[in-house]
Amino acid sequence: MPLAEEDIERILVVTAHPDDVDFGVAGSVAVWTDKGIEVSYCIVTDGDAGGFDPDVPRSEIAGIRRAEQTAAAEQVGVTDVTFLGHPDGRLYPTIELRRDISRVIRRVRPQRVVTQSPDRNYKRMYASHPDHMAAGEATLCAVYPDARNPFAHPELLAEGYDAWTVPEVWIMSSGPGDAFTDITPAIDRKVKALLCHVSQMTSPDAMDQLIRGWGSANAVALGLPEGHYAESFHAIPTA
Repeated sequence: MPLAEEDIERILVVTAHPDDVDFGVAGSVAVWTDKGIEVSYCIVTDGDAGGFDPDVPRSEIAGIRRAEQTAAAEQVGVTDVTFLGHPDGRLYPTIELRRDISRVIRRVRPQRVVTQSPDRNYKRMYASHPDHMAAGEATLCAVYPDARNPFAHPELLAEGYDAWTVPEVWIMSSGPGDAFTDITPAIDRKVKALLCHVSQMTSPDAMDQLIRGWGSANAVALGLPEGHYAESFHAIPTA
């Protein structure tokens, strides 16, 4: 069973790219921050291989996307955003990436980590971007065993980051999982967060309908009343 939210003080969300967090979990984040839970983001790449406008110099994309993600985070009550700066489109679950995520886990000391699935979804290829899977795999490795093992990445101890055991991980899911958040009160803020990612939006006017459609389908699958919206997850006990 997932932890009761009254037992959670801090949550860390780890994703591959700017905007991944907003597609997958921004509604839940808004619900959690409204309850007084501190939520932090760890964004593994700057998304510098993204965008659609050839007139924007590629050298400017990383800065643009960091600014967009920072603005999106503010929409749902998050001010602690860490950008790791690993290469977009070339991400692997390397020992260096595991160390960098472990560092953030040890700093934030969360009771719950939320991340992307390390498994390929053959029914929904967009969810199975190689960077998403790499970020998910590296995060799970950071949760267990790296962050909790004081002898893993000894340089982190030297930096002052003591070992930390994360009690549970939530994996973002595109279908019904065994944990969910009713995001009905936060659906407008989720859409606003996504619309902050201007450099990625070829059809911003369609975003509201898309997000409400996904959230409504999740709610129906989970048996919630008509007119509700939900985000779904797989909860994994990791303590």
